[in-house]
Amino acid sequence: MSPHRRDFLLQSSLALLETVILPTVSKDAAAQTPVTPTPGAPPAFGTAPPVGPKVDATTFAEAEKLMQVVLSSTERAEAAGNWPQSMGALFERRNGPRKVTLGDSDVPATAWHPIFPGMKIEIEDGADRSCFNSNAPSAAENTVAPAMPSDDADIAFSSVSDLALWIKTRKLTSERLTKIFLSRLKHFQPTLNCTITLIEEGALKQARAADAAIEAGDYRGPLHGIPWGAKDLLDTAGVATTWGAEPFRDRIPTADATVVDRLTRAGAILVAKLSLGSLALNDVWFGGQTKNPWNLDEGSSGSSSGPASAVAAGLVGFAIGSETQGSIISPSMRCGVTGLRPTFGRVPRTGAMTLSWSCDKLGPLARSVRDTMHVLEAIAGPDGRDEACIRANLAPVCDERLSSLRVGFVPAWMKEAPATDVDRMALETLKRLGITPIEITLPNWPYDSLNTILFAEAAAAFEEITLDHRVDQLKMQVPDAWPNTFRQSRFLSAVDFVQADRFRRKVALEIAKVFNKVDVLLVPSLRDEQLVIFNFTGHPSLTLRAGFVEISEARSDWAPDPMHPLPKFAKPRRVPHGVTLIGQLFEEGKLVQAGIALEKAFDVAAERPRGF
Repeated sequence: MSPHRRDFLLQSSLALLETVILPTVSKDAAAQTPVTPTPGAPPAFGTAPPVGPKVDATTFAEAEKLMQVVLSSTERAEAAGNWPQSMGALFERRNGPRKVTLGDSDVPATAWHPIFPGMKIEIEDGADRSCFNSNAPSAAENTVAPAMPSDDADIAFSSVSDLALWIKTRKLTSERLTKIFLSRLKHFQPTLNCTITLIEEGALKQARAADAAIEAGDYRGPLHGIPWGAKDLLDTAGVATTWGAEPFRDRIPTADATVVDRLTRAGAILVAKLSLGSLALNDVWFGGQTKNPWNLDEGSSGSSSGPASAVAAGLVGFAIGSETQGSIISPSMRCGVTGLRPTFGRVPRTGAMTLSWSCDKLGPLARSVRDTMHVLEAIAGPDGRDEACIRANLAPVCDERLSSLRVGFVPAWMKEAPATDVDRMALETLKRLGITPIEITLPNWPYDSLNTILFAEAAAAFEEITLDHRVDQLKMQVPDAWPNTFRQSRFLSAVDFVQADRFRRKVALEIAKVFNKVDVLLVPSLRDEQLVIFNFTGHPSLTLRAGFVEISEARSDWAPDPMHPLPKFAKPRRVPHGVTLIGQLFEEGKLVQAGIALEKAFDVAAERPRGF
């Protein structure tokens, strides 16, 4: 989470109301004599049996401070007078007597669709036009792998594309590769704390089956036999899926998430459930903090902390992470890996923990841009269960010249922190590639107001553990952690939620105008506005290493705490720094093509963290 967004979360903290509505019938209600309605009289608001505690004008005077509204003394008295009959009854779903429990499969009736009337997306035609599948004719440049290293660590840090060709040509078995990764996961776990559950026996069984399939002529594609790790919010049948949180550490699903099932069908080998910040926030889980392989004195960022750390340290071939607001981008930046956040609706989330129904996305983290596309091709497309998932073409236009790509940028964003010289160098690199960057501007709007939606959805998703106080078990109990935010969000206005939803559409329409002018945006990865805007509009992003910077202090996802200052370094430390590309809706192929060109031009992706 960026410093700007941490400031917003901290500064927008709400004091909690003292009065909580309880399912208690008031004395007035008990004494009330039932009235037989006159035949033909319609029902009216404000005439329900009164429930809950008595409230008075003072209650509303205090509540006004939270809601930022002002009522007159007469208006307060009127509101308090019939609150038990009008609004108190609306809490029956939660408080009873006719209480209804909502389960994980009870999704909202409304869904966010980033495609508006007038926008067009290309529907899949069934043809394999991928530039990235190693079996495709257009991928001739990748049909010959380099010589396979003899050293296990060198093999572990190889790209998925190279590993796939070695496995396909039987120069490397999946069983050997799986043993390499399992050994590294065990060896480096005490250092990185990135694994929650190691799946050793099951992985070796899968690997042997993958080798047997290749021997029999059944090669399933570039992920066949490749070991991978799952952020531990993806359900795995018979294997604990803990969400990184104390209340769920013994949770064992009975079915695989759609993404897990699709990767298994593609021949990939699941070797580990990787850590995430508790309930998908930052990098601290019930087992402690996950570390950055490039700087062990700081966390790996989050919430896809384990996937980023494990990929960066060469512990898995690739990993699946998730993003609601920065959870792929930020750890990819910190750990120097490549993270592809697909368009909202590209990848089904069935079997994944819900934080925000209208913002959650699943995507790959890998060591190269090309590798992320291999993975996306295997997991994309509707599954018939995630209603937000949209059927849209994925394959890029393979013969499009890079020089014709229209790349935009916001000048003000590039001139100030969190942008660095690496970000500004990326703009110059575009020019060397024959691309003329296009300046764009965005309205000066309060984009953080959109977080009303995120906070309300997250609090709804975890209502039960908030109200029964199991959320108190989470390791992080600070003002900017979920427990406090979930409690505060109980007092957000439903009217403001609707207004934020209307504002969301207004923002999305403004961004649509931008993408009428450009194909891709180059943005500072941790700029607060871009993290908020494009997660709410649903646009895809690609984060890749662009260079290195020096830091004199450890970095953190958490708000500054004077009682626990971050470690300072006597000598500055050199760490990776990345840039982020934002693509048009459902144009991940074009985004990846631009990323491949920049990755080659930057020429910094191959460097590995010391000691791994």
